[in-house]
Amino acid sequence: MDANRIFGSRPVLLGHRGCGRGVVDGHVENTLESFLAAAEAGVDWVEVDVRRTADDHLVVAHDPVDDDGVFYADLTGEQAAARGVLRLADLLAALPGHIGVDFDVKTSMEDATRSRARSTMGRLGAVASRESRVRPTLISSFDAGALDIAREVAPGVPRGLLTWLEFPIDQAVASAAHLDVQVLAPHWGSLRPAETDQATLLRPLEYVVDTVHASGREFLAWCPTLKFAKTLLDAGVDALCVNNVPEAVTTLALAPV
Repeated sequence: MDANRIFGSRPVLLGHRGCGRGVVDGHVENTLESFLAAAEAGVDWVEVDVRRTADDHLVVAHDPVDDDGVFYADLTGEQAAARGVLRLADLLAALPGHIGVDFDVKTSMEDATRSRARSTMGRLGAVASRESRVRPTLISSFDAGALDIAREVAPGVPRGLLTWLEFPIDQAVASAAHLDVQVLAPHWGSLRPAETDQATLLRPLEYVVDTVHASGREFLAWCPTLKFAKTLLDAGVDALCVNNVPEAVTTLALAPV
């Protein structure tokens, strides 16, 4: 693999929340079983949602609340684990070393009242730095401020800017460059017109991908349909974060890195 590239010389797949959002082949998202099943299915990376508890432990959860509406930011790490929430440390200990990890850092409102070092991203810094010495690693977030903290606390770990559904792709491309992150990770909904009459407002997909590459960044698209995933691969994206990992691995049939 090219040492200067994050995803290598060929496109790679990342398992979204493990094997995929929700329940895939009986595996519930963001559980150890789901992540291990994704690795077994043949993905190169997994995407891991990271949240911080009240006592500075890091857990794996997408939403800020548990099923009963209790906020993880109000729980201790022990309380969260007792509810069945996966500890980040347990996942990393069990995950095969050749599997890359994209830490999707979920900033909480409570981070506003804490120092940068004690924020969710601040607590992740040492963990991400350690993992980057043993496996491919990326820190990503929707929060540009958190990515700025990541630059301080984990300077050797690549960073990626996430953008949400239908976020203007022209702004996303420019923002990634100006923030000096290594990866732009837009939702696939930003890459095709939401309405038919909006098609003229978008640059061709190949132009978008080429511009990201020309700016010195890599392109990770997340959660596309399998049909659009093939279009993205043809356009030259570097990585895809996919739901239903077994289906994506079989259908897209990417060569191993």
